Amino acid sequence: MSTELPQPDDAALTHSQQLAAHIHEVILIAGGWLPFSAYMDLALYAPGLGYYSAGARKLGPAGDFVTAPEISPLFSQCIAGQCAEVLAGLDDGVIRELGAGSGVMAADILLELAELGQLPSAYLILEPSADLRERQAQTLAAKAPDLRDRVQWLDAAPEGGINGVIVANEVADALAVERFVVTAAGLQEQGVISADGELVLDNRPARPEVRNAIEALQVELGKQFPEGYTSEVCLRLPAWVAALGDWLNAGAALLIDYGFSRREYYLPERSSGTLRCFYRHRAHDDALLWPGLQ
Repeated sequence: MSTELPQPDDAALTHSQQLAAHIHEVILIAGGWLPFSAYMDLALYAPGLGYYSAGARKLGPAGDFVTAPEISPLFSQCIAGQCAEVLAGLDDGVIRELGAGSGVMAADILLELAELGQLPSAYLILEPSADLRERQAQTLAAKAPDLRDRVQWLDAAPEGGINGVIVANEVADALAVERFVVTAAGLQEQGVISADGELVLDNRPARPEVRNAIEALQVELGKQFPEGYTSEVCLRLPAWVAALGDWLNAGAALLIDYGFSRREYYLPERSSGTLRCFYRHRAHDDALLWPGLQ
């Protein structure tokens, strides 16, 4: 544990212990080992306990990280300009935002589109966190009260596509990933086990879907990963992107994130991957520390 990380208070630690206990139970039911992606899903999204499902403050000075829309309205105004171009070519176009954070970007996009005379007929927010939904509603009521009635929250993507714009800011980086390690014994997959009441990383021979993905990566990159190389692969990303296409009848998807091209991501010197955890504006790489709080 890093001594530079501030200690959670007793209530937060109790919450994390409850989620850890739940994860131990899931590991037991699964036969003693969970793929890292399954652990990541629980840590982030377990109902009522996961980081994005529970009520702790996530964004801003009192939270764990800050995204571009929180820093300045300029970011959202630029996105609004792109949305306006798309909406201008459609009849009755809508905007669907995936994971709207604090609601600041939604409010600033709507305010800018009002200035541009290109408001959508509806602004649809797909948000799994009840806590964040409440905060988004408060933000919109405070920043854009006259436009609040255009906003609707969705529990799941409706059947059929939309005419309009899909916006996803820093969503892809929250998709659960598989972790892999190249060893002398071959390709290993990193998972999580329960050992003496603690969550512990444990390597097992990679499942076929993980092995196939890594072998395909190596063919595409024209090189073999060296022994000791550790990194991630997001098996869900292609299906997620394809689903976005299915959600659009006409329009555009604006996906904003940060990172590397595939060739840069898997450079030999980047031999421990890019997985990072954020707690109270400090970054570290212990994904098992305080599940539900980071």
